[in-house]
Amino acid sequence: MKLYSINTGYFKLDGGAMFGVVPKSIWNKINPADENNLCSWALRCLLIEDGNRLILVDNGNGDKQDAKFFSHYHLHGDDTLEKSLAKYGFTKDDITDVFLTHLHFDHCGGSIKRDGDKLVPNFPNATFWSNEWHWITATQPNEREKASFLKENIWPIQESGKLRFIDHPVHTPETKGKWTVHAPALILSTKFSENILVRFVDGHTEGMMLPQINYNGRTVVFMADLLPSQGHIPIPYIMAYDMQPLISMVEKKSFLKEALENDYILFFEHDPVYECCTLQQTEKGIRPKDFFKLEEV
Repeated sequence: MKLYSINTGYFKLDGGAMFGVVPKSIWNKINPADENNLCSWALRCLLIEDGNRLILVDNGNGDKQDAKFFSHYHLHGDDTLEKSLAKYGFTKDDITDVFLTHLHFDHCGGSIKRDGDKLVPNFPNATFWSNEWHWITATQPNEREKASFLKENIWPIQESGKLRFIDHPVHTPETKGKWTVHAPALILSTKFSENILVRFVDGHTEGMMLPQINYNGRTVVFMADLLPSQGHIPIPYIMAYDMQPLISMVEKKSFLKEALENDYILFFEHDPVYECCTLQQTEKGIRPKDFFKLEEV
């Protein structure tokens, strides 16, 4: 097995939205804002070469939205999905599986491309993986979250016939709205492959999936939006984008304790500087210990 960090570029989001109730006087030291209160964030994906499978975890914004849409997010940097894949000798045609942690546009936008007046899979030979619980959330969104679930990113996946669902250990469509999420949801997992487990969390959006990978004798966890950056490790540092922030706090606290005890490596999707870190206990709580690139693992 080999892991590769795949950067698809950078974008900007409001710093206050990214750090919730934390005052700007504090978070601005972590990720300084520009004159419009916007901070730069990575769109970093993970490529897993696992036997005869080439698995891409998330795929960034894509490029099919119009200029007005992208003007809100100030895409910048020279990295693209294609360039990052080519760095390791791969193309989009080589991808066998696209693992979507969740269906917010900055995580799944690259799944679909425009081909004339059609919307088709950007990875023609890949199976796309979500879970039925989250699929319902994305296709029947609440008023607060629906701006993040773009129909052109989601429905063409199903229409292609290449969508598959990972079984959730607890949630089923029949229990939608009938089950109160609580801390044990974090420890439930499903086996995706011999070396990959899927963890489920619900605070950011219902049914978000975190790949947990056994790699070179270490455990690497793709943090998605449970911990979008190392700056979000303190428990109260919760994004305003989280649908259930108190649940996010419970999930973070439980995960960080486990990760510290087992010396997990955290891989960050949105941190503009750091790819990975380990953890340590400090007088202020659990905090980053060592920062490094994935290629160093």
